Amino acid sequence: MDKHYWLLMLLVCLSGTSHAEMEKTIVPCEEKICFHWWPKLPAIEGWHHDREHSLKYSYNAQAPDGSTFENAETVIYAKALYKPSVPNLTTLEMVVDSDRQKFLASDPNTVVKEVRPLTTKDGKRLKSFTFHSPSHGGWDRVSYGEEGGFYLIFTLSTGNEAGYRQAVAAYEQFIERYKE
Repeated sequence: MDKHYWLLMLLVCLSGTSHAEMEKTIVPCEEKICFHWWPKLPAIEGWHHDREHSLKYSYNAQAPDGSTFENAETVIYAKALYKPSVPNLTTLEMVVDSDRQKFLASDPNTVVKEVRPLTTKDGKRLKSFTFHSPSHGGWDRVSYGEEGGFYLIFTLSTGNEAGYRQAVAAYEQFIERYKE
């Protein structure tokens, strides 16, 4: 990549903007520098931040206490898409549609429902959807928002309905306590 791109990315990561509350990390990886940013989430009882998997996947990975993100049946994660890095997604609706298409490509029988929006601590309303794959047993809830130069995506993902029902209150707390 050209050095102007890396300089721009470095400035984005280090800048103290008034945009979404982001954790910005720069780490060496293989033969390059990797930039990671994700929404800072509040501490929620029974859950912990899994830094190793956050860096691996470039999102804020949360796992139930006693588990890692990799071995937990149910996980929660928050992702920030820097708008200039996804020029083909120019609106929040396009981000939602892109996710919907990925779920349906994985299982055409996936049931997608728009559900009650969730509101962050600072009053931002996030569009929220459930994705249920009868074929694979997957249960996901995904909430979408936009702050400054980022699209925000908060996801609860589990392999069964019981895991979903057990974790949905914590998922909602992560969002309700999140603020810019």
